[in-house]
Amino acid sequence: MTSDDLVLTPKGVRFQGRLWPCTIGKGGTSQSKREGDGATPRGMHQIVGMLYRPDRLAQPRPWARPIGPLDLWSDDPNDQHYNTQVRAPYLPSHEKLRRSDPLYDLVILTDWNWPNAVAGRGSAIFIHQYRRPGFPTEGCIAFSRRNLHAIAAQIRIGTRLIVA
Repeated sequence: MTSDDLVLTPKGVRFQGRLWPCTIGKGGTSQSKREGDGATPRGMHQIVGMLYRPDRLAQPRPWARPIGPLDLWSDDPNDQHYNTQVRAPYLPSHEKLRRSDPLYDLVILTDWNWPNAVAGRGSAIFIHQYRRPGFPTEGCIAFSRRNLHAIAAQIRIGTRLIVA
């Protein structure tokens, strides 16, 4: 491990010599992540991308891609595009990336069950803004807006996320 790894601990994420308070999935952490279990998957993951709302904030990194009004994320294990970004109109089950709340104004993408997704193993394991301190996610790791933006400014493609 290096100081440039994001390391989940019981007290938050350790990154660059600092502890960053966060929330995780309502199902805790899991070695056997399944779609809909609310767990944050254990393991060593990598940062593979970043999405942002260009109508709400400036591009946070040169490699960040804008979230458009039709952007979705497939969460249907029976869909051939399971655990990938798709566009509306889209019939299989999906999650809207352009939300009315600020939770997905900035989304850091991990390589959990990607790029070759195994059906039912879990989708949309992101790093994003939390609703409020202590409020769990559906499996993602979430930070305050301020801390999320500070972390996003320091990470790169390939930064490791370690969930023990």
